[in-house]
This record gives sequence, structure tokens and C-alpha cells, in this order.
Amino acid sequence: MSTVLNDLTNAAERAAIQKLAAALTLPCFDGGWVWLAGAGPGDPGLITALGLAAIANADAILYDALVNETLLKLARPCAELLFAGKRAGKRSCRQSDISRTLVSLAKRGKRVLRLKGGDPLVFGRGAEEALTLAREGVPFRIVPGITAGIGGLAYAGIPATHRDTNHVLTFVTGHGADGKLPDLDWAAIARGSPTLVLYMARKHAGEIAARLIAGGRDADEPAAIVSNASLSDQSTVTTTLSGLGQAAMHGTAPAILVIGENVALREHMDWLGAMSGRVLAPPRARVANAS
Repeated sequence: MSTVLNDLTNAAERAAIQKLAAALTLPCFDGGWVWLAGAGPGDPGLITALGLAAIANADAILYDALVNETLLKLARPCAELLFAGKRAGKRSCRQSDISRTLVSLAKRGKRVLRLKGGDPLVFGRGAEEALTLAREGVPFRIVPGITAGIGGLAYAGIPATHRDTNHVLTFVTGHGADGKLPDLDWAAIARGSPTLVLYMARKHAGEIAARLIAGGRDADEPAAIVSNASLSDQSTVTTTLSGLGQAAMHGTAPAILVIGENVALREHMDWLGAMSGRVLAPPRARVANAS
């Protein structure tokens, strides 16, 4: 009986999504197409309306490890659900196999959804997949999503920008294709942006901090680690740039690292913590009156 009720519930949810798609005049998901879509940083409520419509209409969904699987309950009962996740330090699907599967399914006339955590084109290899599809003559659409470097910070109460702290924001990957720290000009990065947001950087956090300090960053600059961003078990650890490496060692969950003075605004803006009883510190007049 519970299975029947679940099927009826899911059918009603898909019907509601179709009604929403019609009201918004969203594009049709045609056979033979691949949609590369972002599912957002974790909270299923952060996916876009177009992303929801894609899930409800797809014949095949290739989804990443960071996609909230609650979203997959909205797929059609006959849809193929194929795990295509990649995680640093763990055995993962080969990128070439993922791209080949996308092409093969589309050429069989399937409506293929490649569902990725965050945004498909922000450190997510979505561009590599799009280029493969273009080379093979497969039509595709890119459906942007909320990247963890924006949405994750918002859920931690850390603004990506504030006129009193930073007019520049830099995204950096802390994990190269070979698993090592990317060979970047860290001194230039240290000088070039007041706020740094680092993806996949937990493993190399200590080395990154040392290079940034050597490049001129203040060792006492505020920093934070946002783990499992936007999920029910999200945790945020605030520290300093010099303490970032040590703090990063105390966890293994996927995390966003942020370095900059805007991290200090969390004590005034941790809205999620306030929902659990945290008393937010009154902001200084200079911050409160900025408009």
C-alpha cells in the first residue's frame, strides 16, 4: 500500500511541476537532447524551476555524488537513474565514460539529464561534457544552478560581497586533476582579491594558507569552513588564515573554504543559527547603516 501511495504522491508532484512549467512557459525537453543542469549546493529547495522540470521529464538522469537524492523522487517511474559521481580521494566514474554515456543515450533519442551539484560550469566539468556533445553533434542546453561558493556562504550567514569588506570575489579550486594542489600564482591570488572562496580545498588547506601568508595575506585574517553546505547537517567553523589547515583536518565532509573580512559578518548574519536559538550580535553602526 505504501508503494502505491508513494507512486500517487510522486505522480501528483510531477503533475504540479508540469503545471508550473506551463505557467512559466519553460522550454520543452525534447528527445535526443542533453540538459546539463545544476541542482544547487544541497538543499533540494534551491534547484531552479527549469531544473525541476528537467527531472520530471527526463528519460535518463546521470547524477553526481553531491546531488540531493530527494530530487530523484520526482523522476518518472521509468526513467533510468545512473550514478555518475566523482569524489576526491575515492574511486569515481571516469569522465570519458560519463561523456560517452551522455552521447549514446541522446543518440538513442532519449531525453538525457546530466544533474550536477551546484552549477554545472563551476568546477564541475560541465564544460568538458558540453564540448564532447558539441563535437558529437548532440544538441544540449545548460541550466545554471546555485554554486556552493554563493549558496553555501549564504546558508552560513557569510555574504559573498559587502561594500565595507570587498568589491572583488575570487573562486579558486584547491584540487587539481592529478589530486595535487594546482600550480597557481598564489602570491598573485593573495594580493588580488579581498575575499577568496576555495572549492575542494580541505586536503590542501594548510599548504594554501601558508602560500597565501607568504604572498602577503594577514595570518590573522578571518576564515571559515562550511561543510555540507545548506543541508540539515551543515556545520561552519570559523578560524583564522593561519589556523585554517588545522581546522580543516577535523572533518572529511565536502566543504567550501572562505577567506576574507566578510567572514566576520557571520556573527551578525547567521540566520540559520538564529533559527536554532543563537543570539546574533548587533552589527556596528557602520555596517548596519550601509545602503
